[in-house]
Amino acid sequence: MSLLTSSICRTPRAGEQLGIVVKCMLITAAGVCTRTLATVASTPIPETQLKPRKPILSTAILLNRSPILTRTSTPFERAYYAYQARIRRALHNPFPYDFYFKQGSILETRFNMEERKRERLAFGPDFGVEDEFDAEKAAANKAAAEQLAEQEGENEPMMPRVHPSDTARDTKSLDRKGRRNIYLLLQDVEGSWRFPTGDLAKGELLHQAAHRDLFTECGDHMDAWIVSRNPIGHYKPEPKLSLKGKPLPEEVTFFFKAHIMAGQVKPNVERAKDFAWLTKQEIEPMVSRHYWDGIKDMLSDY
Repeated sequence: MSLLTSSICRTPRAGEQLGIVVKCMLITAAGVCTRTLATVASTPIPETQLKPRKPILSTAILLNRSPILTRTSTPFERAYYAYQARIRRALHNPFPYDFYFKQGSILETRFNMEERKRERLAFGPDFGVEDEFDAEKAAANKAAAEQLAEQEGENEPMMPRVHPSDTARDTKSLDRKGRRNIYLLLQDVEGSWRFPTGDLAKGELLHQAAHRDLFTECGDHMDAWIVSRNPIGHYKPEPKLSLKGKPLPEEVTFFFKAHIMAGQVKPNVERAKDFAWLTKQEIEPMVSRHYWDGIKDMLSDY
C-alpha cells in the first residue's frame, strides 16, 4: 500500500520570478522517496501594466438651430400627395356650405370659387366649366371675393423662402438655410474648426460640465437648452506621444445636443476667434478627416 502527498512552495511577491516546485513523496514499505516534478518560471510583470492610466474626459456641444421653414417636397412626394387628394375628394361627401354660410353672401361666393379651384386642381382644368353659364355673374362674384380678401389682408405678398443671408453667404446669421438644421462651429486660436468643447472639473458631472463649457465659450447672450443629461455620442482623438515617446493617456470627448432659442453667439476671444452656423455638408470640409469620421453620424442630413 502506498500514499501520494504533495507540497507547494510559498507564494512569490510581485516582480519576483514565479516558480512552483511540486514534490511528490511516495511512501512505501521500503521508505520515503522524494521526487521533484517540475519548475515553472515566467517573466516579471512591470508595475506600470498593473494599473492602467485613466482617460482624460471632456465634453462638447452640438448647438443646433432647428428648421424654421417647411422642407420643400420632392417630386415623388408631390405626386403622392396629389394622388391622395384626388382619391379623398372623389370619395368624400359634399361639404354642406348652405349650413355654414348665408345664402347669397360674399363668404358663400368666395367659398364656392375656392372649392371650384381645388376641384380643378385635383381633376383637371376642364372640370366644372359647364356650370359657369353666366359670365357677368361670375365676374361680379370674383370682384366681390377679391375685395373681401383685400379688406382682410389676404393679398399681402408672402415672404421669400430664400433669406438675404443665403445669397450673401453670411454664415454668422441664424436666418440662413431656413429649411435645414444648422450647427455652431468654432475656430480656435490655432485655426482649427471644432464644436464648443471644454474640460471636466474634478467632482463635476458630464452634463454640468457641458452646460458650463457652452456658456464659457459662446457667451451668455443667448437662450440655449441642453436636451438631455445623457450624451448622444463620443469621440476619441488620435493617440498622442509624450516627448519621451511614451503614449499619453487616452482622451474621450462626450457630445451633448442643445438647441438655441434666441440671441446670438459671442465667442470668448481667449478660446475662439471666429464662429459659423453650418449644415452637415458644409461642416465636412472645415474639420479634419478623423474628427469628421467621429461626429458625422450625430448630425442631421436635413
